[in-house]
Amino acid sequence: MDVTSVLFYVFSAILLISGLRVITAKNPVHAALFLVLAFINASCLWMMLGAEFLALTLILVYVGAVMVLFLFVVMMLDVDLEAIRKGFWKNFPLALVLGVVVLIEMLLVVLRNPLITTAVNADPATNISNSNKLGWVLYTQYSYPVELASMVLLLGLVVAVALTLRKSEKAAKYQNINKQVATDSKTRFTMVKMDSEVEDKGDAQ
Repeated sequence: MDVTSVLFYVFSAILLISGLRVITAKNPVHAALFLVLAFINASCLWMMLGAEFLALTLILVYVGAVMVLFLFVVMMLDVDLEAIRKGFWKNFPLALVLGVVVLIEMLLVVLRNPLITTAVNADPATNISNSNKLGWVLYTQYSYPVELASMVLLLGLVVAVALTLRKSEKAAKYQNINKQVATDSKTRFTMVKMDSEVEDKGDAQ
């Protein structure tokens, strides 16, 4: 067994374990961190297959941006885990049936169309990498779908910020934009006069 095979099995094992921990971890922050670990190992597998564009995209986009947003949302929303877990066993049979159906579909796809284990890093004729080819196609032929996807991601970011700024029972301070705009130079600064106080020597001792 060569080094490449050993690395493949190591990355695959860590990917499977981290993916399992994503759905079994009780703490949502820990689940998000395990998902980051799964993304990193998946990118390593992509890099071994010669698809460096997909590997770097998985690291830069998902680990560097999406998962950071997930962590902020999970930590700021203050999710009530007990309320979410109340209906777990009630919906478990339906979730189990759907999981079995999805598993059967995946097995049918894999068995009828085996996975390709070889990838070409560059075209021998033109000596152009697949990253260059994908970038050229994305920003020429598929430029409008790329811009639409960026708008969807921007909308998701705005919604996440709006959810974190929702009114809650906790003691939180919020800005009143109307009062800030209505202020003038006379009401922004107020001079307060106070009588001088002399410290009592008896109290000081």
